[in-house]
Parts: sequence; structure tokens; C-alpha cells
Amino acid sequence: MKKLEEYIRSIPDFPEEGIIFRDITSVLENADSLKLSIDEIIARLDGVDFDVVVGPESRGFVFGMPVAYAMNKSFAMVRKKGKLPCETIEKEYDLEYGSAVIEMHKSSIKPGEKVVIIDDLIATGGTIQAITELVKELGGEVVKIVFLIELAGLKGREKLAGYDVESVICYEGK
Repeated sequence: MKKLEEYIRSIPDFPEEGIIFRDITSVLENADSLKLSIDEIIARLDGVDFDVVVGPESRGFVFGMPVAYAMNKSFAMVRKKGKLPCETIEKEYDLEYGSAVIEMHKSSIKPGEKVVIIDDLIATGGTIQAITELVKELGGEVVKIVFLIELAGLKGREKLAGYDVESVICYEGK
């Protein structure tokens, strides 16, 4: 079996010149690499005591849900504002050009629950920082954050200082 890095396509100059886009669709389109990616995330949770997996839409669902299933944990969705049908809490956060709002159901996390956040990629870290604040507001404790890919050059990890953060693959650039 190939290493996981070998399944990730690097597309130069997308979405703009000078950027190398790390495409995970090639990971999802291959059974071996999909299994390997989930297994690698699960390996980073070895020995971690937690109750709930939280994942942001949409790729956090793709990687977080199978981890929750395999480890017999519940899964909590974080979605864009207006997409969840029950009572929610929300958090606005900054994007490169503007801002966005994410929401969680108030029932997703119970006070005292230990939470693992899983997403496909960390870039600037704004989305995950906002999710940590939602978890805290609901009385949960973030015990680990795992990404499939980290773009270290964008320094997103700095926004998550104080948390146990791990990535399966780390690219030094942007």
C-alpha cells in the first residue's frame, strides 16, 4: 500500500497563482487511501478519553463520522448558520475576506463531556477556534483536535495554542 501522502493531489496555482491546492478528493475516491486516512486519524486518538466527535461541514463530516462510528462515540455537526433545525448556539469568526457564522445544536454537547474535533485540513485555524468556543459555551472540554492535513505556513496552529493538536500530514508551505 502506498503512503497516504501519495494519494493527495497537489494542484499548482489553484485557486490562484502561487497557491498549491491539496486535493483530498483523490483520497476519497480510492478505497485503500480512504481506509488509511481514517485509520491514521484513529491512531492519533489512541489512549484519548472522549465522549463526542465534533466535525464541521462538510469534510469534517467525511472524516469525523467514520471515526465516531469505529470508536462507538456520538457525532456532533457544526454547520453554517441556518442549516440546523433545532435550537442552536452560534459563533461568528473572521475569514480571509469577511466573516462567517457557524452553529451547533444546543443538545450536541452536554456539560462535562470530552470532545475531539476532526477536520480534513487546518489552514488559518479560524473555523476550529470558533468550534472550540462553541464547545466551551456548551460546557464541553476539547481534549484533542486532529486534522488529516496541516498547512503549516498559514500558522493556524497558533490560534489553537493550549490544545492538543495533531495532523496526519503536514505541508510546510501554504
